[in-house]
Amino acid sequence: MSDLFLKDFYTKTVVPELTKSQGYQNVHQVPKITKITLNSGFDSSTDKTTIQNILQDIERIAGQKPVITKARTSISNFKLREGMPLGVKVTLRGQIMWEFLYKLIAVVLPNIRDFRGIGKRFDGNGNYTLGVKDHSIFPEINIENNKQTVGLDLTIVTTATTDEEGLALLTSVGLPFRKSTGDADETQDAEN
Repeated sequence: MSDLFLKDFYTKTVVPELTKSQGYQNVHQVPKITKITLNSGFDSSTDKTTIQNILQDIERIAGQKPVITKARTSISNFKLREGMPLGVKVTLRGQIMWEFLYKLIAVVLPNIRDFRGIGKRFDGNGNYTLGVKDHSIFPEINIENNKQTVGLDLTIVTTATTDEEGLALLTSVGLPFRKSTGDADETQDAEN
């Protein structure tokens, strides 16, 4: 099984299943995963070597070179000047997106200690966001060489119009959501 399997699984199994269960008239009405974005922010006082380490870590995780996000305006209370680096972001589409999603479902999430599923954090339009408190859960990160904990936000953008459609799509693809809807620890999505 590989990322090609996941894409084939979507086209051959998930699309007919959702067409039947959701009552779509056409296979083109079935929601699709369009992109996955990874975002990681850091303090404005972070030194350049730490920023480069974070950039390299996110590049290893995503399999694609990220870009550095910079401040648009100066805010004196936060000691922030226009153009200072504030974070790192990368957008995955196509084959790289399917590879990352497969790695997330098959490798990363099952290896989290005491993992009971991920929370259902949708934005109202069928897009899902997962907060990761420590990026060392990804197998590309060497824990011995890791000097700091970096958190990141992972957003799966879909063409679904409602959260129910998005949940049905991502559940059918294989994301392991929690069974109960009222878990108190829903803020602890993915941590070591």
